Amino acid sequence: MTYTIDVHLSPDDVRRRMRTDAIGGLLATAKSIPPVWFYDERGSQLFEQITTLPEYYPTRAERGLLEAYAPAIAELSKADTLVELGAGSCEKTRVLLAALQQVGSLARYIPFDVSDEFLRDAAATLSDEYEGLTVHLVIGDFSEHLTAIPTDGRRLVAFLGGTIGNFDRSRRARFLFDLNCTMSSEDSLLLGTDLVKDRRRLVAAYDDAAGVTAQFNKNVLHVLNTQLGGDFDPGLFSHVAVWNEDEQWIEMRLRARKATDVTLREAGITVHFDRGEDLLTEISAKFTPERVEEELRAAGFVVDGMWGADEGEFLLTLAHPYC
Repeated sequence: MTYTIDVHLSPDDVRRRMRTDAIGGLLATAKSIPPVWFYDERGSQLFEQITTLPEYYPTRAERGLLEAYAPAIAELSKADTLVELGAGSCEKTRVLLAALQQVGSLARYIPFDVSDEFLRDAAATLSDEYEGLTVHLVIGDFSEHLTAIPTDGRRLVAFLGGTIGNFDRSRRARFLFDLNCTMSSEDSLLLGTDLVKDRRRLVAAYDDAAGVTAQFNKNVLHVLNTQLGGDFDPGLFSHVAVWNEDEQWIEMRLRARKATDVTLREAGITVHFDRGEDLLTEISAKFTPERVEEELRAAGFVVDGMWGADEGEFLLTLAHPYC
């Protein structure tokens, strides 16, 4: 049960970032808060429930693709190091680790995430399961600490779960370019993206009949209350999921049921919501294979393989930097 850990983002850093995001987002004309703040312990548990709901297809679809095509991905990448961005509880990790082990190249696993809450236990378990596997945790933020991820070895950098869809197009372009700058021509990127499909099915995945996603959405208010001394009443807000046709993404919002004022003591702000006013909590962009290839090419990547386009549910794309 051995692993190493580099911490580039302390709990105090996280709280300061939340404070900055709250001030900037809640005082804006169009109110918003980044989706990263869904994820305290309760939020993570709720998301795990969401992944098992009948309406929420992305996790099952991506898992099926990984199970079917991980051997091909491992063979193409020939990576000795698996880097997982936004690793969370490392649930999908074993499929890729097993495939890399099967081709005889696996030596190291590097999970990267904003918090070590789940990573430590997962790292300890994986280091026990895979004899000789070096596990190196890196705690950091996508926007600041990509360069802190170790670069030695031949790496497969996995960014799964459709998480890149939480970025708008300009931020996706910036992220992919920055990531490219940290990679060698021998490294590979494995990207998971949700595909455009029937709008009713898309909306249902973010507005399930059991109301679990609504609880998850409102959890951001609990997090703000706990971390920033807020007095949000989650009961005064309704969960809303809508498809934005122009942007090709799902928007999750919290809509005020009546006019209300909210104070965040630790942020030093009081925020007014009109009746019917929305707080944008997440976007989840959906893609076509052509759009994925276009955005990767613009960031300096060459596509080596795509899996899942024929099924139309979810897409795995393997690419490498072209220089």
